[in-house]
Amino acid sequence: MNSPLDRRAFLTRFAALPIVTAIAFGARPAAKAPITVYKSPTCGCCKEWVKHVEKAGFKVTAHDVEDMDKIKRDMGVPAALGSCHTAVVGAYLIEGHVPADLIDKLLAEKPAARGLAVPGMPPSSPGMDVPGGKFDVLLFTRDGKSRVYAKR
Repeated sequence: MNSPLDRRAFLTRFAALPIVTAIAFGARPAAKAPITVYKSPTCGCCKEWVKHVEKAGFKVTAHDVEDMDKIKRDMGVPAALGSCHTAVVGAYLIEGHVPADLIDKLLAEKPAARGLAVPGMPPSSPGMDVPGGKFDVLLFTRDGKSRVYAKR
């Protein structure tokens, strides 16, 4: 017959099982939305930005495209917000060197917007990685209006 001590020991071990399993097998965060990136085949900073978002846990499918202007027009990226690459994640566009943590924030908040943009190629943005500079990340709508979403 089992004693109360044996039952207590069993329940203690049973309760600890999820913790031990997580430690042994490494707890994994939930999968992030996939990102499809359209970029020039010769652009090194685009490749570095792809590494940045992959390191943040996004699964990236990259397409080398010769005519990026056509991609941007077809997708509805306002010309004034253009950069060197365009990405699609969920229902949003990501234009240029947007930090991965702000993509996470966008996907969590789900604002009524077309996407995020870092116009041009600011030297201190992810993928460019020259320390010390500042840049704005803009939230833009389908009608082309934009506002500052974050300052970096």
